[in-house]
Formats: sequence, structure tokens, C-alpha cells
Amino acid sequence: MSLQKRTLVIVFITFLIVFEMAAYVATTPRPREQFYQLYVLGANHMAADYYPNDDPNIRMGDAVRWYVGVTNFMGSVQLVEIRVKLGNQTIQPPDDQHAFPSQAPLVTAFHRFIQGNETWEFPFIWQISNATSSGGIVRILGLQISNQTIQLLNSSAHNGYNFRLIIELWTWNVDSSSFEFGWFAGTEHRIAWLQVWFNATAVH
Repeated sequence: MSLQKRTLVIVFITFLIVFEMAAYVATTPRPREQFYQLYVLGANHMAADYYPNDDPNIRMGDAVRWYVGVTNFMGSVQLVEIRVKLGNQTIQPPDDQHAFPSQAPLVTAFHRFIQGNETWEFPFIWQISNATSSGGIVRILGLQISNQTIQLLNSSAHNGYNFRLIIELWTWNVDSSSFEFGWFAGTEHRIAWLQVWFNATAVH
């Protein structure tokens, strides 16, 4: 076979391989990205109005209404849990880099099975039911959430400023038979969390 013919054969085979690879990529469905969407809306079902009268200084007995929701884009039924924690300015929030949850005290949790592409949304109504102030330190001793009173310990802030409710998404791990913070998409550990700051400056 002449050099020219060998060159033509090589070029033909190369184009054939490239064409087959392109056809495979075009006809093979890409794997769907697996994730959740977590959100918190204010009293009017918008990303606003998170405080009564738009005032972040929450007084004892003030009812605060939010809507907490999570959408499942994992492609199958999932058991999820929403954990609510009470932190202040000094306690660390969740660690995005290492996928660690916050060490803030747990206040309450909600869990439910949700279908693929389903959104689970529920009203989250809370108020400060018990708090003390001494020596410039405000301690929140109780929260009422959806008509349930929850006693708290070690939740304090200087002059009542910069408390925060931290909302974390946990999911059920079948292998460990327990909830874990975030979820795995392949080998990647992902997390979802939100926080809303408030002050408790009028607790007397």
C-alpha cells in the first residue's frame, strides 16, 4: 500500500472514531445533578418581612412567622430533616468547607418523606417565651414554636444583640441508619443551611 493510501486510511479511521464518539456523547443522557434546595421566606411568603413591623428587635411574646421549605432534586423519594438551632455572634455556623454542622444548641427538628421534584413547605411560627437579662447578658430560656414550648440552656448574647436561628438540612443515610448533615452526590459531600439574625433587646 502506498504512503498516500495509508494516510487516507488513517485519516478515515480517525474521522470515524471522532464521529462515533460525538454520536455517543450526543445520544447518551447526561447524569442528572442531585441536590436539594432549602429556603426560608418571611411572613408574606417572600424573601422579606422576616420580622414583625420589619424590626429585628424581637420582644417576648412577639409572634414571628416564616415559611421553611425544601425541594428534592435527588431523583427519588428521600427522608429529610430540618434542624433548627439557636446561636449567637460567637458560635460557629456550619462549616461549608468540611461539611460540619453548627455546634449551636438544637432547638427543634422536623422530618418528612418527600418525593422526587416535590417541595415540602411548612409555616414556622416562633416567639420568645422566657428570657432574662443580667449584667448586660440576655439569656433566652424558652422558645414557643408552633404552640410547643421548648426550654433552652446556654443561649445568651451581649445586650441581646446578634442571636440567630440556624436552619440545617439533614438527610437519611441508609447505610448508617441515621440522619447525616447534608447529602452525598456521588462522592461529593454537600450541605445546605440558612440563618436569620435577630436581637432580643427588650426582655424585661
